[in-house]
Amino acid sequence: MTAPEHRSSPIELRAKGRRLEGYAALYGVRARIADQFDEEIRQGAFTGSLRSGRDILALVDHDPARLLARTRSRSLRLSEDSTGLAFELDLPDTTEGRDVLALAERGDLGGMSFGFTVAPGGETREGGVRVLEAVRLHEISVVKAWPAYDGTIVTPRSRAAVTALRLAHARRYLEAIA
Repeated sequence: MTAPEHRSSPIELRAKGRRLEGYAALYGVRARIADQFDEEIRQGAFTGSLRSGRDILALVDHDPARLLARTRSRSLRLSEDSTGLAFELDLPDTTEGRDVLALAERGDLGGMSFGFTVAPGGETREGGVRVLEAVRLHEISVVKAWPAYDGTIVTPRSRAAVTALRLAHARRYLEAIA
């Protein structure tokens, strides 16, 4: 069995009550992975995983002992849109949940990440870039330190933060097509 890979993004993360929402992965954003290769996620890469009904976890720093939520209990909700892999998770009233919420509200989290294996035939190479087209998603993680994918910020939820996220995505899109 292939070992799961992990990818992180410093992405918009919003705290709303005891709920976090944002994106665990962004489409079309190129990242340098471990100074070895460039990688990009294609829109729809998570579709098979989301349709499979498999239980997907929300963790802290990819540590299964630091569980925050899971799809089986519906405390984690995942969906895809044109931006990426969106999530909503209900934080537990545990030490870990309270700590993550406090860090999110202060803007101290590094971003989000996801753990995956590549589905058969799920990757291609385009101009030296690894393109993920289909992956088996195992978990998403709140990352306290540095993420692999650069692009956006982690902030508490507010109307201004949501507007800033949309503007940042629009700016990146326009820069990509220019």
